Amino acid sequence: MDNYQIARRAQIGVLIPSTNTGVEYDLQKFALDGVTWHSSRFWIELKNWAEENDKTGEGIDNVFERFLELMRGELPPAIDSVMSAKVSHLMLGMSAETFWGGMAGNVEFEKAITDQIGDLGLTTGAGATRDALHAFGVKTISVITPYPPIGDANVRQFFSEIGFEVKGIAGLARPSATSIAETSIKDVMDAVRQVDGDDVDAIIQCGTNLSTVDIFPTLELWLEKPMLPINVATIWHALRASGINDKITGKGRLLEEF
Repeated sequence: MDNYQIARRAQIGVLIPSTNTGVEYDLQKFALDGVTWHSSRFWIELKNWAEENDKTGEGIDNVFERFLELMRGELPPAIDSVMSAKVSHLMLGMSAETFWGGMAGNVEFEKAITDQIGDLGLTTGAGATRDALHAFGVKTISVITPYPPIGDANVRQFFSEIGFEVKGIAGLARPSATSIAETSIKDVMDAVRQVDGDDVDAIIQCGTNLSTVDIFPTLELWLEKPMLPINVATIWHALRASGINDKITGKGRLLEEF
């Protein structure tokens, strides 16, 4: 990146759902010299899962799966759009799809993207949290998500299949894509209390529109265990994959220690 004036170390593309405000909120807290973040938004057609379920009666889990299926079709043009900026790495600011179908589903999903982007490096929520957990050397975890029950089941399947014991999952079952960002701090704290325990080595927060970067670093000190917001994990992974090894304080142990 030596030829770049403002992004001489890394120019990272970020794929974000059109309804998402959490990823950019978190990214704005990571202003590193010589590193730039470039968002490409893809259209979310099925925004309100509860409202759609009221209309169709198909069940909230079925609506959520249909939401993900519609989303898949919107990804390729958004990827082409951000790659036109000659980015040096691609980070996904979305998470449910990266866990879907467990380990096999994750491999298939990532392959579809790498087939499109070629040799460009890729960071996904599932891959980043996996690598972060391995860095800490933990064995048992709990998870907080904003998803309906089918989302929680897929998250449990993924982490179980890659070798972690999932002690608990707190699904906040937010009714729409935008309402995820409106989740109260109290609801997040209640979910942490629900899934924490002496037998839990680390707690992960999934759902990129649910920002916990302001509270999880403090909870790490309080609970004396790693607390991993998915956006922090993907930022860490994208930076390290880009050769950016700056130790960043105040945003959690992951960026301070690894």
